[in-house]
Amino acid sequence: METRGIDQMFDFQRLPSDGFILLLLLLYAPVGLCLMLLRIFIGVHVFLVSCALPDSVVRRFIVRIMCSVLGLHVRQNSLRLRDKSTRLYICNHVTHFDHNIINLLTSCNTPLLEGPAGFLCWARGYMELGQDVGSRSELTEILRRYCSSPGALPLLLFPEEDTTNGRAGLLKFSSWTFSVSDSIQPVALLVKRPFIAVNTPESSWLAELLWAFFVPFTVYHVRWLPPISREDGETHQEFASKVQELLATELGVISTQITKADKAEHIKRNRHTVPQTAHSSKHGFYVQTNCVDTTITNLLERNDQFHLEASVGTASGPAKPAASSTPSATASSPDLKLQPAAKSFEKTPVDRHMSLQERKDALYEYARRRYIEKGLNKEDGL
Repeated sequence: METRGIDQMFDFQRLPSDGFILLLLLLYAPVGLCLMLLRIFIGVHVFLVSCALPDSVVRRFIVRIMCSVLGLHVRQNSLRLRDKSTRLYICNHVTHFDHNIINLLTSCNTPLLEGPAGFLCWARGYMELGQDVGSRSELTEILRRYCSSPGALPLLLFPEEDTTNGRAGLLKFSSWTFSVSDSIQPVALLVKRPFIAVNTPESSWLAELLWAFFVPFTVYHVRWLPPISREDGETHQEFASKVQELLATELGVISTQITKADKAEHIKRNRHTVPQTAHSSKHGFYVQTNCVDTTITNLLERNDQFHLEASVGTASGPAKPAASSTPSATASSPDLKLQPAAKSFEKTPVDRHMSLQERKDALYEYARRRYIEKGLNKEDGL
C-alpha cells in the first residue's frame, strides 16, 4: 500500500500562500464579513426549522434549500445506487459537518464518539448512545444491537476517526467499524471551497462554521457506491482495507497506513517547531548578519557565549557528572580570546583586506585548536 507524506494530507494554514489569491481574499474580506453576519442570523432559523419539522423528505428538501443560502451546496450522483436495505454507511471524513450533509440526503444517525453529550450533541445532529461506553468492544456491541433493531435508521460511521483535507490520502480505516455489520455501503465525499482550506487541525467546529459562513460557498459532492459485503473467511481488518482502497480509488487519492494517532503526533511536533527554531537563534545559529566581519566574530565567539550561559545555569544547580570526567573546551576558551569586530569601516581597500584576513587567520587557528582538543579528549577517554 503506497504512503504519501503526512504533510500533504492536512492544511496547517487557513489562508492561501499564493500572493494573488491572498490579494483577492483581502478584497473580498468586507463582503465576507457582512455575509457571515447575515448567515448567522439565517442559520438560527435553519436550526429552528429543522427542529420543528418532523423527519421527512419535505424537511430535508426545505433545509437543503436553506443551507444553500448559507453557502453549503450539496450535490450527489444517481440515487439508484443507494440501497435502502443497507444498515451501515461508511464515509471518508473531511469536515465537522459531514454527517449533517449526508443527513440532508437521507435519514441516518451518527453516534458521538468523543465529546460531551447533552444539548450540544443533539443540536449538532449526533446520536447519543444513552450510556457510558468504556471500550471499543462495548461500543461495537451497542451499535450492532442498534443495527439489528427493526425500524432503526441506518448508521453513518467514519472509520478514519479524524478529518483530512480530502485531497491527498485517506487515514487508515479502523477495523471496529466494520464489525458492526457485514454489509455496508461506501460513500465518497468531496469538499471544495474558494480562497481558504476546508479545515485545519485543532480548529473547533464553531470556528469551522464561521469560516464556512465567511466564504462565498462550500460544495459537498456525495457519491454513493454500490453496497459491498464481507466475504467468508475475511477478517474485519481485511474488509476495512478493501473498502479503504475502493474509496481511495473513487476519490483519486492514496490509501495510507497513517492513523489518527499519527496525525495527533504530527500536530504535536509541528506545534513545537517554531520554539525550537527560536532557541537555536538565541545562540547565534543560522542568523544572517549581512557582514563578513560580524559573521566570523559570531562564529568564533558563539562557543564562548554558550559555555558562559551553561556555567551560569550550573552555578545554581548540581553539576553534571560528565563535566568532571573529561576536560572541556571551556578551560581553553580564555586562550582563544579573539579581537572584536572592527568598530569602523576602514578607509582603504588594503586596510579592509588586512582586517578580514586577520579574522580569517583567527578562525583557522580556532578550528585547528578545537581539532587538537578533540583528539586529546578522545585519548583521555581511552
